Amino acid sequence: MGTPSNVKLLDENGIRLDGRGPQELRPIRLRTDVLERADGSAMIEWGGNKIIVAVYGPREAYPKHTQDIEKAVIKARYNMAAFSVDERKRPGPDRRSVEISKVISEALTAAVMVELFPRTQIDVFIEVAQADAGTRIASLTAASVALANAGIPMRDFVVGCTVGKVEGKVVLDLSKEEDNFGQADLPVAVLAKTGEVVLIQMDGDLSKEEFNEGMSMIMTATARIHEIQRTALSEKYKEMDMGGAE
Repeated sequence: MGTPSNVKLLDENGIRLDGRGPQELRPIRLRTDVLERADGSAMIEWGGNKIIVAVYGPREAYPKHTQDIEKAVIKARYNMAAFSVDERKRPGPDRRSVEISKVISEALTAAVMVELFPRTQIDVFIEVAQADAGTRIASLTAASVALANAGIPMRDFVVGCTVGKVEGKVVLDLSKEEDNFGQADLPVAVLAKTGEVVLIQMDGDLSKEEFNEGMSMIMTATARIHEIQRTALSEKYKEMDMGGAE
């Protein structure tokens, strides 16, 4: 973020490098049931991101000292494959992946009815096969669908998006180049029905007016993204109905 560059991110008409306007999302495709052995699964393609999520549980938390007698514990494990970025990443967890795993676990806990499953754990495995900016938000959006796909009771969906500042202008859903060379990056995730913020982080500087403009853009975008989540799940049930009809 903010790395000096000669790359011009906006043209004279405010059009971005990939041809989008300031408030346009990258293409998003979301599917469920991509893994047979998981209790629930989803795959999201968001711009150039390709991310698979697998959910297992609820099952007895192990080791026992990790159990919570009042609720389930959600354990998210976010991992970027070594080949997911241009410069090969060292395999295994690093500080960034540990931090993202933690914030994803906390955000999902706000959406799941964890009080129904004391002493258990719900494992959410997130594998980033290809990274193209905004991976934590794309992962959260897909993980919420994978949890619902597993039949885990939820009070709401988690859905997110990013905004940032590029050449002094607030834009929605940063691309890789905008993330690398822009002036600010603001990923936000909310509960779809209530708008309650469950994840917010910022890198760079935004004025109060820019922050408010960005949040307004995010709230509009998350409503659209939530419809993609709902459609992905409804497609599953349409296929089940068709199978039963046969």
